[in-house]
Amino acid sequence: MKKILITGGAGFIGSNLALKLIDKGYQVTVLDNLSPQIHGENPAETSPLYLSIKDKVKFILGTVTSEEDWKKAIEGQDAIVHYAAETGTGQSMYEVKKYIEVNINGTALLLDLLVNTKHSIKKVVVASSRSIYGEGKYISQELGVVYPTQRTADYMDQEDFEVKYPGSSALTLVGTDETSKIHPSSVYGITKQNQEQMVLTVCQTIGISGVAFRYQNVYGPGQSLKNPYTGILSIFSTQIKNGNKINIFEDGKESRDFVFIDDVVDATILGLEKEEANNQVFNVGTGIATNVLEVANGLVKNYGVEVPIVVSGNYRLGDIRHNYADLTKINTLLGFEPKVTFEKGLKKFTDWVNTQEVQEDQYQKSIDEMKAKGLYK
Repeated sequence: MKKILITGGAGFIGSNLALKLIDKGYQVTVLDNLSPQIHGENPAETSPLYLSIKDKVKFILGTVTSEEDWKKAIEGQDAIVHYAAETGTGQSMYEVKKYIEVNINGTALLLDLLVNTKHSIKKVVVASSRSIYGEGKYISQELGVVYPTQRTADYMDQEDFEVKYPGSSALTLVGTDETSKIHPSSVYGITKQNQEQMVLTVCQTIGISGVAFRYQNVYGPGQSLKNPYTGILSIFSTQIKNGNKINIFEDGKESRDFVFIDDVVDATILGLEKEEANNQVFNVGTGIATNVLEVANGLVKNYGVEVPIVVSGNYRLGDIRHNYADLTKINTLLGFEPKVTFEKGLKKFTDWVNTQEVQEDQYQKSIDEMKAKGLYK
């Protein structure tokens, strides 16, 4: 397979994957709508992500919600990496129709074409997400393995943010493996679950290999600094660069698995190239939980800019408390091991941010939108 289509290939992960594939001798086609939320209002001239791939790939300006754009993009391709999606757990809770239209219906258009038209596609890799798990996997002293459901406002209003499980004392967090319960707590997570299941179900029935990667929180140089709806490192960085305070939700101890972009690209290429990946789902992360307060303090230290870090007790309905990846499966089947520690990755990220123009801090706008919908407390 030498001809690869990347949908959303001008985005953060997609553009990095495109450049690495080109270095390896692949021919890359990109289908992307250059969304202003990610690329700004004049992306053809000012988007670093788009400019990084311009003239290096065959670029199609289009959308996955258009059957004609899909037909144009699929022609002559050997494999598809499907990244094009609306992202952001919070925003998905009040822009439900848009998230369904792009993420689910866009993927349905692709699969319908693969089933009903002639093509040369042999493999489809789809970007899934850790968000499909909802809360992570825990051990109860009394009950063994448990999967807590979404936290409720009555506890969080009292600044009690830890997850609970009926009949159990305090829970111990462990890594979430691919057999863990799938119970997303956001519309975004639901759409990712749907994408993954559709691709793995339909492709296998027509002799195409499907692969789903459940990415954890991806970060690194090139991440959009314009998007106030997703990417905690970029959101905090823009606030710091503007001299604004950082508002830490809950008690700052909520944690995520932050995985560096280079490791994500390497894992994805293994999925493209290795037959062992066929018709499988894989976690992609570091296997380490890092809390939000550590992230904020690390960024402030690296930038050398003192801004207030306020642990406010505010929270968003639908946010999970903890989740980090168990990497046993991807290590065993594909030989993947993350190479970049969070400390090293954070330094690479902040060094890159220091070379970029300071963006307008639009984070409060996103918070105001959630407040208006009753989702931010």
